[in-house]
Amino acid sequence: MGQSEESCSTQLIDGDGVFNVAGLESFLKTVKLGECGLSYAVVAIMGPQSSGKSTLLNHLFGTNFREMDAFKGRSQTTKGIWLAKCIGIEPCTLVMDLEGTDGRERGEDDTAFEKQSALFALAVSDIVLINMWCHDIGREQAANKPLLKIVFQVMMRLFSPRKTTLLFVIRDKTRTPLENLEPVLREDIQKIWDNVPKPAAHKETPLSEFFNVEVTALSSFEEKEELFKEQVASLRQRFYHSIAPGGLAGDRRAVVPASGFSFSAQQIWKIIKENKDLDLPAHKVMVATVRCEEIANDKFASFSESQEWRLLEETVQSGLVPGFGNKLSSILETCLSEWYDMDVIYFDEAVRTAKRQQLESKLLHLAEPAYQYMLGHLRSRTLNDFKAALDTTLSGGQEFAVAARDCIQTSMSLFDEGYADVAVKQANWEPSKIQDKLRRDIDAHVASVRTAKLSELTALYEGKLSKALSEPVEALFDAAGNDTWPAIRNLLRCETQLAVDGLSRALSGFEMDKKTLNEILVSLENYARSLVEAKAKEEAGRILIRMKDRFSILFSHDPDGMPRVWTGTEDIRAITKTARSSSLKVLSVMAVIRLEDDPDNIENTLAVALADSGSTNSANNIISSFDPLASSTWDEVPTNRILITPVQCKSLWRQFKLETEYSVAQAIAAQEANRRNNNWLPPPWAILALVVLGFNEFMTLLRNPLYLGVIFVAFLVLKALWVQLDISNEFRNGALPGLLSLSTKFLPTVMNLLKKLAEEGHNPTAAAPQRNPTLEPNLGNGVGVEDDSSSRVF
Repeated sequence: MGQSEESCSTQLIDGDGVFNVAGLESFLKTVKLGECGLSYAVVAIMGPQSSGKSTLLNHLFGTNFREMDAFKGRSQTTKGIWLAKCIGIEPCTLVMDLEGTDGRERGEDDTAFEKQSALFALAVSDIVLINMWCHDIGREQAANKPLLKIVFQVMMRLFSPRKTTLLFVIRDKTRTPLENLEPVLREDIQKIWDNVPKPAAHKETPLSEFFNVEVTALSSFEEKEELFKEQVASLRQRFYHSIAPGGLAGDRRAVVPASGFSFSAQQIWKIIKENKDLDLPAHKVMVATVRCEEIANDKFASFSESQEWRLLEETVQSGLVPGFGNKLSSILETCLSEWYDMDVIYFDEAVRTAKRQQLESKLLHLAEPAYQYMLGHLRSRTLNDFKAALDTTLSGGQEFAVAARDCIQTSMSLFDEGYADVAVKQANWEPSKIQDKLRRDIDAHVASVRTAKLSELTALYEGKLSKALSEPVEALFDAAGNDTWPAIRNLLRCETQLAVDGLSRALSGFEMDKKTLNEILVSLENYARSLVEAKAKEEAGRILIRMKDRFSILFSHDPDGMPRVWTGTEDIRAITKTARSSSLKVLSVMAVIRLEDDPDNIENTLAVALADSGSTNSANNIISSFDPLASSTWDEVPTNRILITPVQCKSLWRQFKLETEYSVAQAIAAQEANRRNNNWLPPPWAILALVVLGFNEFMTLLRNPLYLGVIFVAFLVLKALWVQLDISNEFRNGALPGLLSLSTKFLPTVMNLLKKLAEEGHNPTAAAPQRNPTLEPNLGNGVGVEDDSSSRVF
């Protein structure tokens, strides 16, 4: 690429038809064509070889194309196509210098490149300068005719040609006025146009449909240089604002935006080289498609790397961003309107609109995760606020259904308000999925809280029932009798009704359907029933203890509740029978559950089978041919209501009798002992025998009073031991227990008695001088001492 201070140029296509892509890109960057939009023009020049085309361009536009050296003779100077920027002309104008036609270097038959370059110039340029000699005008074999034929022929290969201005520059003008030359030239041009083969669609199309024909004339540069320069300067003025209405290219069509010029030129030359017909409208669309897509990709990358977007994307991941929707909408609008639209404004509207939509779609796809993050944060915040609001409302005592309904409505409204701050103007994103998920989460939380509240209420009233039933039912079972189960049924009915009424009132705030309400209330009733049944089963497991306690109470206590003393007058058999009958009553009460008022014959069956087992037949081991207790079920009693089977009743009764027989035996023994204690004198015949047989001994005592004293002392000692040992009470419970008790108390009692006698023996020594000394020994060993000590013992 050649370059100077005033102008720069580059070879666009070399003589072999190779397109200089790198040179063109560098050239366009140097001249900053991409900033021009549609405000630029392209001028091309054609003409015979060595006709002064480069010289004209250099003087007309200030370019630096290589010119022919006249002293070296006429030869080819420009090879291929060169491109330069015009100096000092607005708008930006590019000029192409084409290789001359009919040059001897290519020969007469090598016209392919001429046609290709001509077609390229017509497809790319807004103004085409046709350099021609003045003396060729009006001549049938003029040098310009092949050139015009080439121009018109290649024009037919453009499906929809752009309107091009053909500016005929007549060189080396003679004295013939231009007014006379121009009609002749136009007539020649028209003839050439008429004779050029045309497609059927353009058979009748006038020349003016494709070309604006302008004619100008210049004097000879070599002979009248100054005049030539003046005329060129005048012609130069026509290129100022050439694309404005009324200018040389004021009615041009299908202009390629400056940023797409390089790609467009490359593709046009490629199609021409492939000898294909050039469809300019399609080419325009193709160029717009490629360039708009490149620009869209570039703007997408810029958006992705922009600090504002990165900051927003990073911030939204950690929580709610106030004004998210407006911020993202603003960033997207900047990218689309200020970045993309400004760069593609000159391209085909349909193409740029389609690519804009694609860019917008890509940007929204990039931004959607951030949007979803925001919706997720909004949903979480709304759900948390709902939970807090519901808890607060319920704590204030409001009914559950009303509180839930109000809180749901408020929360969904808050979500809608929050979404207005999240919504992106460019997107049609619907928050319905998040709304549905939020509603499902809210409904799930309401259901869980509702379940928890219902469980709390149910547990509360179950606790009340448990407290109201457990101890009273246990007390009723403890006092088992004929009225036990009726009392339990009445208690169960009253307490259950109270609990059901209370729970029903508490559940009214939940606005549940009747079926669900009935299920809960029935469940509470079943709980109360199961509580009583469980208590009955628990008591049935302790039935033997209950029977023994009942027997012990009735057998060991009198009707007034005082401990019974077996004096010998009690009827132990009757008392035992009564106590056992009462214990059997306990067994019959606990045999089955009687929460329904259904009669049964269990008590009579047990009475017949067990209470009469102590009769003579039982004692003689006479086994009945029919045993009513030889069964695992009770007649007319469902299995689920049986607590103790008949067989178990029989076994329990047998064990009960074995464990209570000892108490009966003890009572009998105590009664016998009491009888013996109350009848301690011998029979009269024994007393008479003692008197008769012991007369001699009695007389001996009378004759010797000392024996009588010894007997008296022995009596006192024995009496003291009797009192101290409480012998009568010890033998009240039987001989064997009395002997065992006395064996443990005898020795300590004797030692205690001797100790007291020794202490009393020391006391008379202080009063001895006042007594008769002759009596002291007798007193010290006499009866008086013993009598005194004995009196102290008793």
